[in-house]
Order: sequence, then C-alpha cells, then structure tokens
Amino acid sequence: QVQLVESGGQLVPPGGSLRLSCVVSENIFRSNTMAWYRQVPGKARDAVAQITTGSITKYADVVRGRFTITRDAAKNSVFLQMNSLKFEDTGVYYCNAVPVLIDGSRPYWGQGTQVTVSS
Repeated sequence: QVQLVESGGQLVPPGGSLRLSCVVSENIFRSNTMAWYRQVPGKARDAVAQITTGSITKYADVVRGRFTITRDAAKNSVFLQMNSLKFEDTGVYYCNAVPVLIDGSRPYWGQGTQVTVSS
C-alpha cells in the first residue's frame, strides 16, 4: 500500500521559516528519488526540490539557497526546511517520487499540506 503523508504547513509571515515532513511507504522511500512539489492555483504542480537515495539534492531556481530537502531512512521520511519565505511560496506542497507514483493509470498523490505566506 502506498503511503505519502505530508504535514507541517501553516500560515507564516514573509521571512519566516517552516519545516515540512512527509512519511513514505518504506518500499517507495528506499528505492526512489523523492521530491517536494508545489501546486499554485492555475499553475502546474512543479518540483521545487528533490533528493536521490544517495542524498544528492537538486533545487528549482526559485527556492535554491532558501529551501533544504533531506531524508531520514530511520523514519522513512522526507523533509523540506523552508527559510526566508516569500509571498510566492504560498501553495499546497506534496511529496512524491521522481517520476511520480502511478496508481493504476493515474498519478498517486497524498493530501498535501497548505503553506500560506502572508502578513
């Protein structure tokens, strides 16, 4: 059974910090590059950070230097430390594999976690 459970999102002022967490099914976690994706209304769901099983990381230009993705094998979890948050970081954040997991013929997504950057 696939498990992707995101948490940690909340309302935060500009310049603030948040740490998102995602618990992943063990078999998925141990064999896949994992990523955090961001969904903004009216736009495609884009990956903002990814991490390989060997902990090599890659970031989208818009978050590089502010966000840090990590993974913890003991917890089968992926984390996203978000610093110096901006209004445009607002969105629903999802974790998933790279490429995204497929359930039957459709992409499988967890419920996501809402991040709102507002004063």
